[in-house]
Amino acid sequence: MTTAKAKPAAAKTAAKAAKADPKLQDFLCFAIYSANLAYGRAYKPILEELGLTYTQYIAIVALWEEDNQTVSSLGEKLFLESNTLTPILKNLEAAGYLRRRRDPEDERQVLISLTEAGRRLRERALPLNLVKETSLSPDDFAKLQKAVVALRDNLVKGTKSAAR
Repeated sequence: MTTAKAKPAAAKTAAKAAKADPKLQDFLCFAIYSANLAYGRAYKPILEELGLTYTQYIAIVALWEEDNQTVSSLGEKLFLESNTLTPILKNLEAAGYLRRRRDPEDERQVLISLTEAGRRLRERALPLNLVKETSLSPDDFAKLQKAVVALRDNLVKGTKSAAR
């Protein structure tokens, strides 16, 4: 016969065992990482039609939001280092979607601006939000997006304070 006190104790023991022996599916970082990979797979056929990689696509989206910005500003927004971003921008420039030029006020800075072809790409690429494919309601989708952004921002802030 099991007593009422034994059930909570068994649950606590099981919870401790789970903490001591975590499974991959229990890691939030893996859930986010694997969701990112799933997003990449879902976007891939759509972006292939446009001739873009995902990182090229988000660079273009950031330029639609704010055209004529510096490489360093764009890198901060995309969480990409200059050595990662530069080849992406070179490929987009070769495809005719943007142009790079030195800032006349500060020759050390490179300004990036969309070409007409880069601006027109928006008409073909805007439906790429995958809300429907997530099977989430628009409200739940928006809440999840805001929660992930808050998580990211807190991690950035926390790692910056830990580095000081």
